[in-house]
Amino acid sequence: MSIDKTVATAADAVADIPSGASIAVGGFGLSGAPMALIEALLAQGADELDIVSNNCGVDDWGLGLLLAAGRIRKMTSSYVGENKEFERRYLSGELELELTPQGTLAEKLRAGGSGIAAFFTQTGVGTQVAEGGLPRRYAPDGTIAVASPPKEVRRMTYAGRERDFVLEESITTDFALLHAWRGDRHGNLVFRKATRNFSPLAAMAGRTCIVQVEELVEPGTIDPDSVHLPGVYVSRILEVGGDIEKRIEKRTVSSAKES
Repeated sequence: MSIDKTVATAADAVADIPSGASIAVGGFGLSGAPMALIEALLAQGADELDIVSNNCGVDDWGLGLLLAAGRIRKMTSSYVGENKEFERRYLSGELELELTPQGTLAEKLRAGGSGIAAFFTQTGVGTQVAEGGLPRRYAPDGTIAVASPPKEVRRMTYAGRERDFVLEESITTDFALLHAWRGDRHGNLVFRKATRNFSPLAAMAGRTCIVQVEELVEPGTIDPDSVHLPGVYVSRILEVGGDIEKRIEKRTVSSAKES
C-alpha cells in the first residue's frame, strides 16, 4: 500500500503544533531555513515554544520571526551571534538559552533519533559546559536567575590513554521542521550543501517531522543511493517550489581588481 505523506498547505502541515511544544528546526545559518513552515507557525499562534536549532536566524528572517513575536520560551543552540533581538531578550530575562557546542548539539540530536539516551564526549571538559554555571536565564536586574547544572565527568581509557569525558544527554522533540531540495511522496529527501548539516539530525530527533521541499517527485524517481534521509523519519511533506526567497546571512564580495 502506498503511503502518501503530502499535505496541501503549510497551515495544514503545522496545524496541530500546540503551545509549549518542543521543536527541532533544521538549517545552517539561513541556509535551509524552513520559511513556509515558520511563517505558517507564526500565523497559527502557538507560543511558549522550546526550539532546538543551530541558530535563531536573524532579526527579520528564519526563527527570528517567531522570536520577535515572543513565541519562543527557550532556545537550545550553538550559535546566537547574528540576532540583536535574541541578545535583548536573553539579557533581559525574557528568553532561556541552553548554549551547546556545535558538534555536541549535532550528536545530541542524532543520538536522540537513534534511541541513545546519553553519551560521553571530550568536548567541554574543563569548562562551564561540564562544570556548570553558564547563564540559562537572566533576571530583569541582570543577575543569573537560572544557571546550567554540573554534568558527570568520567575518566576513561580512549586511544591508549586515560582522558576525561563529560556526559551529554540526547535530545528528542515533539516536532521537527526542515527544508529539503527534493523529496518524494513517501518522504525520502535530498538536501543541498549546508542545508544538510543539521536538517537530517533534526528530522531524526522529532517525533513528528514536517518537511517543505522545493521539488516533489514520485516515489522511485530519486536514486536510492542519493537519498540523504529515508522517508521513515518523515511524517508530512509540502511542496513550496524552487522560486522561494533564499537569503544570505552575510554577503562578502572581493574588491574590484585594479586595472
